[in-house]
Amino acid sequence: MTTLLIVTVTLIALYYWYRRARRQRQSRVIDSYRFHPAIINKFREVRPNLKPEQEEMVFNTLRDYFHLCHLVNGRRMIAMPSQVVDDAWHAFILHTRAYDKFCHDVFGRFLHHTPAQAMMAPQKAQQGIKRAWTLICQREEINPQTPHRIPKLFAIDRELAIPGGFYYVMDCGTPQRRHDGSYCASHIGCGSGCTGDSSSGSGCGGDSSGDSGCGGGGCGGGGD
Repeated sequence: MTTLLIVTVTLIALYYWYRRARRQRQSRVIDSYRFHPAIINKFREVRPNLKPEQEEMVFNTLRDYFHLCHLVNGRRMIAMPSQVVDDAWHAFILHTRAYDKFCHDVFGRFLHHTPAQAMMAPQKAQQGIKRAWTLICQREEINPQTPHRIPKLFAIDRELAIPGGFYYVMDCGTPQRRHDGSYCASHIGCGSGCTGDSSSGSGCGGDSSGDSGCGGGGCGGGGD
């Protein structure tokens, strides 16, 4: 009986060691991945006015987003809060063989892109954007409930002045969406005890008209 227990414990320990080693290896693939020039060129068709260093910023932020999808194993909805990063993701998806190999190397399966239209339901949009906010804040060592700055994934559209982008600001009072079209980042991680309008129909820093502010869609959640 003792021998069986030792064997069982050893096998369990090996299993968890293997899982941890595999996830670390997958995470390194994300960090070290070099996007093919054809992917960059496809992205430039949509965003031709960005400088090379700005393009690099966008694709590095896409890596951050893939890390979030990796954390949840691509099986829970992570909203995409940036339009320009979503544009880069689309360019990557169109390079189908490279994207398919990347997905299987990192996630063990194809990572589907859920269109924004599939995320317009208030509850789904709210969960997806809050999950993205919480995970990226943790990654950047920001308190998601009392942030001292906006994480890059949420800040990049505004920083690069992306036309049609999703702009988030730290302090915008009420309602959750300002008249200038920006969204209240300081409200995303809040619970019911936060100040401001936390009962928005969209739940993504948007207003009650159904404009979610969730960018171009999201990963996981079983969508395609």
